[in-house]
Amino acid sequence: MIRSIAPDDTAALIALAKAAIPFEPNEIEELSDLLTRHFDDAVNSHDFWLTDDDNGLVSVVYVAPERMTQGTWNLYLIAVHPDRQQQGRGTAILAHVEQMLAKRGERLLLVETAGTEDFEYVRAFYRHQGYVEEARIRDFYADSVDKIVFRKQLSADG
Repeated sequence: MIRSIAPDDTAALIALAKAAIPFEPNEIEELSDLLTRHFDDAVNSHDFWLTDDDNGLVSVVYVAPERMTQGTWNLYLIAVHPDRQQQGRGTAILAHVEQMLAKRGERLLLVETAGTEDFEYVRAFYRHQGYVEEARIRDFYADSVDKIVFRKQLSADG
């Protein structure tokens, strides 16, 4: 069941993210801060967090609009618990987000990832979902760690 996250999901969401992604401690702290700000400003917030709940959090996605654009959104986080990967969960929650945004008339969804060999499976996932590599910024994250930006058109206006 894909649903919006609730404040009570915070600890489980952070545990899921830690299990699925090799976050550094400062990145986990940033994730926690993002969740706190989201819930503190939920009334005025345009971003959204969704989870796939199957008697416990299985996947999570976080998207937010790109400032000063018309209809461009960023996918900042998508994670599937390692025990549930390769079951279509990531595909399902990403498709759900794309459909929600398209229904609202949004135009583009952007996602960035690292250009290292160990992230090839991530890039392959996005290509399989219809995303096209739009840009590469060399040495972005660190020396020899490029940032790769993927783009998907959500509406005919994109």
